[in-house]
Amino acid sequence: MVASAQGTHIVPDRVAVVGAGMVGLATAWFLQEAGVEVTVLDREGVAAGASWGNAGWLTPGLATPLPEPAVLKYGIGAVLSPSSPVYVPPTASPRLISFLTRFARNSTAGRWKTAMEALVPINRQALNGFDALAKAGVEAETYEAKSFLAAYRTEAERSVLLEEIEHIHAAGQGIEFEPISGDDAREIEPSLSDEIGAAIRLHGQRFINPGDYVQMLADSVRARGGEIVSGVAVKDIVDGIRDVRIITADGESRPYDAVVMATGAWLGDLARQFGVRTVVQAGRGYSFSVPIAHVPAGPVYFPAQRIACTPLGDRLRVAGMMEFRKPDAKLDPRRIEAIVEAARPLLRDADLDARTFEWVGPRPCTPDGLPLIGATASPRVFAAGGHGMWGITLGPITGQLLAETITTGRTPHELLPFNPLR
Repeated sequence: MVASAQGTHIVPDRVAVVGAGMVGLATAWFLQEAGVEVTVLDREGVAAGASWGNAGWLTPGLATPLPEPAVLKYGIGAVLSPSSPVYVPPTASPRLISFLTRFARNSTAGRWKTAMEALVPINRQALNGFDALAKAGVEAETYEAKSFLAAYRTEAERSVLLEEIEHIHAAGQGIEFEPISGDDAREIEPSLSDEIGAAIRLHGQRFINPGDYVQMLADSVRARGGEIVSGVAVKDIVDGIRDVRIITADGESRPYDAVVMATGAWLGDLARQFGVRTVVQAGRGYSFSVPIAHVPAGPVYFPAQRIACTPLGDRLRVAGMMEFRKPDAKLDPRRIEAIVEAARPLLRDADLDARTFEWVGPRPCTPDGLPLIGATASPRVFAAGGHGMWGITLGPITGQLLAETITTGRTPHELLPFNPLR
């Protein structure tokens, strides 16, 4: 390690990042920008968790806290139904019950507003993170959404998002939009069925193919001298006198100057011993891809059904569901069927029975809807996770700001609300 120009802070020479998703790889990349040698370890491989099959939206204007007043409107019967867009298994563990209790406490208008105001500064910088990667030569594309539609059956349904946008604006976050009719929406996107009677057109949004993007980010980390090791299960992190050691499941001990835990829904397993008490719960999302006669020019969102559609090449990725279960539980076909049946009447000429790439991935959710980013009780062990549905959107800026924290010893103001020890 070397002393920084800022004084007593010691800049680590060698950092291990545990987790090869968007957040972990972005952190590794920006650490390399500061001259740090990085090794990325993952128990499966690049983009093997929540990064691969999600909707791939880059929508910081819509990056809001997951606990919201609307969640409280779901009855117990609804969340126990396999077809519900928010599902809780009837045999919930005490840990999950504790998480859901705290989640519900944070699903009030007042707490949502506080959390929203905490997210605004990092949301404003989110797209800059992608631009910094592109400017430095990361050969991964972001696509401008030529159209981005939130579609509804009725104007009454649409009023929910219009009200939320008002609250987003009140919290200081800008998003450009215009309410349009169902006919106008179909003129923009012929893939919408006659069931759609109202919509909102959002402006200034982007999207990516998340699996491809993360793979190309990994390629860039490797090309700059970083090591990415797949198939390594990290059993423990030991903060010693001279270094931090990663203990793998096969008993190997690897020394580093600092460690970043970017393990998504598994973050709490390693972080608890370093004073991180916030529960990180898997809110599993499902997706699949289908052929469609008219591939949309940008994302299509059905908020009432909580279904997100993204054009990827000549197919449409359809994603949805918030399933609170263990992160590594098997894919449940009932969730796929629930998304299919909810989407079928809303899309025109989509062959929902010709599905490929059926997938489930564990989004890392926190009870207050805010991520955990920064130093833990050990100044050499850092957390980076808990972004809920926004790990793709906020991944690069998280990596950039955390790398700044690690290499300068100063916490950027955007990260102050996300203290892992809160």
